[in-house]
Amino acid sequence: MNQGRQKTSSAGLFSKAINMEQNISNIKRLSNPIAYILSVCGFLVLLFMVIGSVYYATVAVDYQWRWFKVPKYFMYKSTITLYAEGYGEIDTIAANKDKYDITVTTDAGERTYTVPEGTFDWIEGDMVAPGDIIASYEGGWQPGILAKGLWVTLKISFIATIFGILLGIIGGVARVSNTPVLKWSAMAYVEVIRGSPLLVQIMIFYFVLGTTMNKILMMNGIPKLDAEWYGIMALSVFTGAYVVEIVRAGIEAIHPGQVEAARSSGMTYFQCMFHIILPQALKTILPPLAGQFINLIKDSSLLGMISIRELTKATREGITTSLQTFELWILCAILYLLMTFTLSMCVQYLERRTATK
Repeated sequence: MNQGRQKTSSAGLFSKAINMEQNISNIKRLSNPIAYILSVCGFLVLLFMVIGSVYYATVAVDYQWRWFKVPKYFMYKSTITLYAEGYGEIDTIAANKDKYDITVTTDAGERTYTVPEGTFDWIEGDMVAPGDIIASYEGGWQPGILAKGLWVTLKISFIATIFGILLGIIGGVARVSNTPVLKWSAMAYVEVIRGSPLLVQIMIFYFVLGTTMNKILMMNGIPKLDAEWYGIMALSVFTGAYVVEIVRAGIEAIHPGQVEAARSSGMTYFQCMFHIILPQALKTILPPLAGQFINLIKDSSLLGMISIRELTKATREGITTSLQTFELWILCAILYLLMTFTLSMCVQYLERRTATK
């Protein structure tokens, strides 16, 4: 019997030694400089193949690249044109420091235009008609359509993230509660929201809830809410349903003995959750939370369906006016990538900070 046990133990040690040698050989193979260089070359080949396929597509359709026109979609200098509002006469043209005051007298009254020097061709006594250009000059820098769309996307995503976190934490705590009204309400919320498309929910929030709420607000003399707020509501509720399950999984990963210890020390259920359990669960739920909020940024592109000019809708409008299809869609994808990559890096930094504590 002892000899059999010794044979079994020696066989086990022999298999462990073989596994260790295989692991060491795998590590050596991965750390081999030649293999590393070959893998980098393989990645570059794939990258050039993707770029080449895009270039071939543009050649096949005889597409003309116009990247030099892209900067105006971020910042541009506006052109200000002043028109005459009726029939009348140029009454006076007086110098005003480095500008000129042009006074036009019409049947509707007298109006003075302050314009820079060299932007008009009028003299005193000239007659004007409706639609005549009084002056035209270059204004200051203005944000372009893509810059405005990027700002709207960032604003909506940030606000929806805050509300989604609040809904998710409250729902997650209710989801693991033993109180039926809390637990069943959280379960119903999760199943209904996760079981229907986000686009349908956006339409319901805007056309059904939005119409009803705005009518009630206007009946009470309160200004109606903008479409952006109903888009934020839809994204917050949708994201919150997924955060509920993430928070629930993080809470259940904590040993239940900690809950019992906290309750025995006199804490209430919610005090135990918010002071003991949730801070520990944060380390577990950070990675899936990051993925969910990255999805939120991308899901905000659906808000263009209710006339919110976020980044995707702004890109479509830019393509409609300029026909720069490839440039603007590639630029739109890069901007979304920058937003999501930045968020991912921030979450990784928070993971490292929480791991060291």
